[in-house]
Amino acid sequence: MSRLTTSILLSSALVLGATSAHAALPAEATLYKNPQCGCCDAYARHLEELGIDVTIVDDAELSDIKQQAGVPYGLGSCHTIEIGEYWIEGHVPMDAVQALFETQPDIDGIGLAGMPIGTPGMPGPQEAPYNVYAFTDQEDTPFMTLAP
Repeated sequence: MSRLTTSILLSSALVLGATSAHAALPAEATLYKNPQCGCCDAYARHLEELGIDVTIVDDAELSDIKQQAGVPYGLGSCHTIEIGEYWIEGHVPMDAVQALFETQPDIDGIGLAGMPIGTPGMPGPQEAPYNVYAFTDQEDTPFMTLAP
């Protein structure tokens, strides 16, 4: 086998290995929100731009959805998303969502409390670190911090 063929095969294997190491985001998600919330619609559009088919439900009781998801009391946001086997609470940046699906931890989901400026759906520049938390059964632990 020639050196060129060996190099091409090795390069191809490395590229295929690198792409298979990244878990793909699920193709579908359901976003539960208040009907008057425009920033939630903007977050849904952001997911759709990534190729995710989003179903918006704006007539559900959000407190019941958050309870079902396991979101800790006081760490909620304006919307809750069911995607794959996980829940996403609030305007979680895509770096954290991608990390969730790459690592696939044994948790209910991840969240970002409030509505921080600079996150998907919230216009403006990031002004402070985003402290994304993991949650299971209404208990939270740090997941990751995204610096400005």
